[in-house]
Amino acid sequence: MADKQSVVTGLELWQWRHTAIEAAIASNVSTAEVDWLLQEIAGLDRLALLLESFKDKPQIPLKLSLFDLDNLWQKRLKDRLPVQYIAGVTPWRKFKIAVSNSVLIPRPETECLIELAIAATADLPHLQQGHWADLGTGSGAIAVGLADTFKNATIHAVDFSPEALEVAMANARSLGFSERIRFYQGSWWNPLECLKGQFSGMVSNPPYIPTSTIPTLQPEVTNHEPHRALDGGLDGLDCIRHLVEVSPTYLQPGGIWLIEMMAGQADAVREMLQKCDLYSNIQIHKDLAGIHRFALAFKNYEL
Repeated sequence: MADKQSVVTGLELWQWRHTAIEAAIASNVSTAEVDWLLQEIAGLDRLALLLESFKDKPQIPLKLSLFDLDNLWQKRLKDRLPVQYIAGVTPWRKFKIAVSNSVLIPRPETECLIELAIAATADLPHLQQGHWADLGTGSGAIAVGLADTFKNATIHAVDFSPEALEVAMANARSLGFSERIRFYQGSWWNPLECLKGQFSGMVSNPPYIPTSTIPTLQPEVTNHEPHRALDGGLDGLDCIRHLVEVSPTYLQPGGIWLIEMMAGQADAVREMLQKCDLYSNIQIHKDLAGIHRFALAFKNYEL
């Protein structure tokens, strides 16, 4: 999305909105996306859009030209470009998280990871401080959520993609967490070797989709979101398997291991954690749709 601002009349924007809504209906795209996009691009509120009170405004500043907006909207309709990539942001918890096609778009269900971390530490205040890791940070949404929640913790956010890290660092800066979150380019725990055994907790939304399944996903995902952040290997469990095996070296005794996974993987992940024999109090939790989506465990205390 372009950074240069443009100005249009209310009538011009009203005409574009009506044309965009008609095109959305014809393309089986939710018409609500048009108004959400205009809230972000034009700064209009829901009431102004509902009442169309913006129609008579002599000037409305846009974050990009109407020409560019229309071109991107056509890509939404024809190429199924996600509307979040057009706006350049997505709502997540109480934040607006900047996104580009270098990162996965944070999903509402992933917000549950933060709630699970809060619940897991409710009676363990010593785990609400110290070091926490967000492995495969992408947009940095989870790192921001952790920093906002655990005010006395330092968050270490790792991603293999330099482009993703640029987005994550920009989010940390714009949301006021740049001094609380440290960023590292690398694979999973590798950049954090100097902190082995010191982490209060680890949170990750790793790639967990089987390679063969990716072409069958919605075109918004398959054609536009980064496959490196989706592809979990033959069975979808490669990255989770690695995190199960390696994380105990980095977690302090009693430290938290918390990940998101795909529907249908819960039994396999639970079995991995049990066979590793380094975790206790293994839990599987449901997402907002009732799907077993999250696995949580605690590193064993050393005898």
